[in-house]
Amino acid sequence: MFELISYEKFRNTPGVKFFDITIATSNARDLVIHDGPAISPNNTEDNHWQFYLHPHQEDNLLALSGGRTFYLVNFEWEYPFHMVRLEGNGDILRIPPGTFHRSVSDPNGSVVLNQAVRDEVATLEGEFRVYNSGTIPRLHHITSQATLPPMMHGFPEIELRRVA
Repeated sequence: MFELISYEKFRNTPGVKFFDITIATSNARDLVIHDGPAISPNNTEDNHWQFYLHPHQEDNLLALSGGRTFYLVNFEWEYPFHMVRLEGNGDILRIPPGTFHRSVSDPNGSVVLNQAVRDEVATLEGEFRVYNSGTIPRLHHITSQATLPPMMHGFPEIELRRVA
Protein backbone atom coordinates (compact mmCIF):
# COMPACT_ATOMS: atom_id res chain seq x y z
CA MET A 1 0.00 0.00 0.00
CA PHE A 2 1.10 3.61 -0.35
CA GLU A 3 2.69 5.36 2.62
CA LEU A 4 3.02 8.93 3.89
CA ILE A 5 6.52 9.48 5.30
CA SER A 6 7.49 12.31 7.60
CA TYR A 7 11.06 13.64 7.59
CA GLU A 8 13.44 15.32 9.97
CA LYS A 9 13.46 19.07 10.48
CA PHE A 10 17.00 20.14 11.42
CA ARG A 11 16.11 23.65 12.53
CA ASN A 12 14.35 26.87 11.68
CA THR A 13 16.06 30.24 11.76
CA PRO A 14 14.58 33.58 10.67
CA GLY A 15 13.55 33.11 7.03
CA VAL A 16 15.18 29.64 6.76
CA LYS A 17 13.80 26.10 7.14
CA PHE A 18 16.26 23.22 6.97
CA PHE A 19 15.15 19.58 6.47
CA ASP A 20 16.69 16.19 5.77
CA ILE A 21 14.39 14.70 3.11
CA THR A 22 16.68 11.80 2.16
CA ILE A 23 15.17 8.55 0.90
CA ALA A 24 18.10 6.26 1.63
CA THR A 25 17.42 3.74 -1.15
CA SER A 26 16.76 6.33 -3.88
CA ASN A 27 18.84 5.93 -7.05
CA ALA A 28 17.08 8.50 -9.29
CA ARG A 29 15.77 12.05 -8.88
CA ASP A 30 12.96 13.63 -10.91
CA LEU A 31 11.82 17.23 -10.61
CA VAL A 32 8.27 17.75 -11.90
CA ILE A 33 7.00 21.30 -12.39
CA HIS A 34 3.34 21.98 -13.13
CA ASP A 35 2.53 25.48 -14.36
CA GLY A 36 -0.98 26.25 -13.18
CA PRO A 37 -3.68 23.61 -12.71
CA ALA A 38 -1.94 20.88 -14.72
CA ILE A 39 -3.04 17.25 -14.90
CA SER A 40 -0.46 14.50 -15.38
CA PRO A 41 -0.96 12.53 -17.42
CA ASN A 42 -3.59 14.51 -19.30
CA ASN A 43 -7.07 13.16 -20.00
CA THR A 44 -7.76 11.63 -23.41
CA GLU A 45 -9.60 13.64 -26.07
CA ASP A 46 -12.81 11.83 -25.06
CA ASN A 47 -12.13 12.77 -21.39
CA HIS A 48 -11.00 9.42 -19.99
CA TRP A 49 -8.53 9.65 -17.13
CA GLN A 50 -5.03 8.46 -17.90
CA PHE A 51 -2.53 7.07 -15.43
CA TYR A 52 1.12 6.18 -15.04
CA LEU A 53 2.13 2.80 -13.67
CA HIS A 54 5.75 1.97 -12.92
CA PRO A 55 6.40 -1.78 -12.92
CA HIS A 56 9.98 -1.38 -11.66
CA GLN A 57 10.00 1.95 -9.82
CA GLU A 58 8.88 3.16 -6.41
CA ASP A 59 8.03 6.88 -6.28
CA ASN A 60 8.82 9.03 -3.21
CA LEU A 61 7.14 12.37 -3.89
CA LEU A 62 7.59 15.61 -1.94
CA ALA A 63 5.75 18.80 -2.86
CA LEU A 64 8.35 21.57 -2.63
CA SER A 65 5.86 24.33 -3.44
CA GLY A 66 2.17 24.53 -4.15
CA GLY A 67 -0.08 21.55 -3.70
CA ARG A 68 -0.98 18.48 -5.70
CA THR A 69 -3.67 15.81 -5.40
CA PHE A 70 -2.73 12.24 -6.35
CA TYR A 71 -5.20 9.60 -7.49
CA LEU A 72 -3.94 6.09 -6.72
CA VAL A 73 -5.41 2.77 -7.89
CA ASN A 74 -3.98 -0.61 -7.05
CA PHE A 75 -6.05 -3.75 -7.68
CA GLU A 76 -4.10 -5.64 -4.98
CA TRP A 77 -5.09 -3.31 -2.13
CA GLU A 78 -8.06 -4.12 0.09
CA TYR A 79 -9.55 -0.74 -0.90
CA PRO A 80 -8.15 -0.06 -4.38
CA PHE A 81 -8.86 3.68 -4.92
CA HIS A 82 -7.32 6.54 -2.89
CA MET A 83 -6.91 10.31 -3.21
CA VAL A 84 -3.86 11.74 -1.42
CA ARG A 85 -3.26 15.45 -0.92
CA LEU A 86 0.33 16.74 -0.81
CA GLU A 87 0.98 20.27 0.40
CA GLY A 88 4.31 22.07 0.05
CA ASN A 89 6.70 20.98 2.82
CA GLY A 90 4.34 18.18 3.91
CA ASP A 91 4.92 14.44 4.02
CA ILE A 92 6.61 12.35 1.32
CA LEU A 93 4.18 10.12 -0.59
CA ARG A 94 5.63 6.66 -1.28
CA ILE A 95 3.86 4.94 -4.22
CA PRO A 96 4.81 1.29 -4.67
CA PRO A 97 5.49 -0.28 -8.09
CA GLY A 98 2.38 -1.53 -9.86
CA THR A 99 0.15 1.35 -8.71
CA PHE A 100 -1.78 3.40 -11.26
CA HIS A 101 -1.36 7.08 -10.40
CA ARG A 102 -2.11 10.55 -11.75
CA SER A 103 -1.96 14.01 -10.24
CA VAL A 104 -3.70 17.36 -10.44
CA SER A 105 -1.95 20.56 -9.35
CA ASP A 106 -3.48 23.51 -7.57
CA PRO A 107 -4.54 26.53 -9.65
CA ASN A 108 -1.12 28.17 -9.12
CA GLY A 109 0.82 25.00 -9.98
CA SER A 110 3.28 22.95 -7.98
CA VAL A 111 6.84 21.68 -7.87
CA VAL A 112 7.39 18.06 -6.78
CA LEU A 113 10.65 16.23 -6.15
CA ASN A 114 10.61 12.46 -6.71
CA GLN A 115 13.38 10.45 -5.06
CA ALA A 116 12.65 7.32 -7.07
CA VAL A 117 13.90 3.83 -6.38
CA ARG A 118 14.38 2.00 -9.68
CA ASP A 119 15.29 -1.67 -9.85
CA GLU A 120 17.96 -3.05 -12.19
CA VAL A 121 15.57 -3.69 -15.12
CA ALA A 122 13.87 -0.28 -15.05
CA THR A 123 14.07 1.84 -18.20
CA LEU A 124 12.61 5.28 -18.84
CA GLU A 125 10.61 3.89 -21.78
CA GLY A 126 9.18 1.07 -19.67
CA GLU A 127 8.44 3.10 -16.55
CA PHE A 128 6.72 6.10 -18.10
CA ARG A 129 4.00 4.49 -20.19
CA VAL A 130 0.55 6.07 -20.03
CA TYR A 131 -2.53 3.90 -19.43
CA ASN A 132 -5.97 5.01 -20.68
CA SER A 133 -8.73 4.12 -18.20
CA GLY A 134 -11.14 3.96 -21.14
CA THR A 135 -9.34 0.86 -22.43
CA ILE A 136 -8.96 -0.89 -19.04
CA PRO A 137 -12.49 -1.79 -17.86
CA ARG A 138 -11.55 -2.51 -14.23
CA LEU A 139 -9.63 0.77 -13.91
CA HIS A 140 -12.48 2.71 -15.52
CA HIS A 141 -15.03 1.12 -13.18
CA ILE A 142 -13.03 1.78 -10.00
CA THR A 143 -12.62 5.47 -10.89
CA SER A 144 -16.20 5.99 -12.08
CA GLN A 145 -19.18 7.27 -10.12
CA ALA A 146 -20.72 3.78 -10.42
CA THR A 147 -18.63 2.48 -7.52
CA LEU A 148 -17.51 3.51 -4.03
CA PRO A 149 -15.70 6.86 -3.72
CA PRO A 150 -11.95 6.94 -3.08
CA MET A 151 -10.55 6.92 0.43
CA MET A 152 -9.22 10.41 1.04
CA HIS A 153 -5.99 11.34 2.84
CA GLY A 154 -4.42 14.67 3.74
CA PHE A 155 -7.11 17.23 2.95
CA PRO A 156 -10.34 18.53 4.42
CA GLU A 157 -13.79 17.47 3.26
CA ILE A 158 -14.37 18.25 -0.42
CA GLU A 159 -17.04 17.39 -2.92
CA LEU A 160 -15.81 14.51 -5.06
CA ARG A 161 -15.99 14.93 -8.82
CA ARG A 162 -14.94 11.87 -10.80
CA VAL A 163 -15.34 10.60 -14.31
CA ALA A 164 -18.77 9.09 -14.99
